[in-house]
Amino acid sequence: MGKITATAVAKIEEICNRYTNEKTPLMMILSDIQNEYGYIPLEVQEIVSKKTGISVAEIYGVVTFYSFFSLTPKGKYVIGCCLGTACYVKGAQRVIDKFSEILNIGPGETTEDGLFTLDALRCIGACGIAPAVTINGKVYPKMDPAQVPAVIESYKKEEASA
Repeated sequence: MGKITATAVAKIEEICNRYTNEKTPLMMILSDIQNEYGYIPLEVQEIVSKKTGISVAEIYGVVTFYSFFSLTPKGKYVIGCCLGTACYVKGAQRVIDKFSEILNIGPGETTEDGLFTLDALRCIGACGIAPAVTINGKVYPKMDPAQVPAVIESYKKEEASA
């Protein structure tokens, strides 16, 4: 987000105002901000703190505890590799390693072009189709490292034709 514009501050405050009558509004506020901007940097957490009276430490704790919140911008395509027990046993580490090798990023990182973010996830509840990978919500079952190049290429082609 860089320097936060007055328009962005107003939007964040408006989001906070939506939940003034809620007993515990923080998760709803953070969720709306994450959906609006794609991440929740410290500067935004400070605005939320001033508006709600909730300490920055508490807000930061929530943002860093829940994996669906992010402190940094995510790529256009978020690749989630499940490393839960069933997926791990069926080779998920090799799958995430292959994504990492091809994209030249580690888990939790985003490619320089902003296209891909690679996330290591704990159980996503897809044990029967392990190892499972998700990309922007689309599930890829029984993923094999050999399939990774074609999956990445399909998203690059989609991007090129857009």
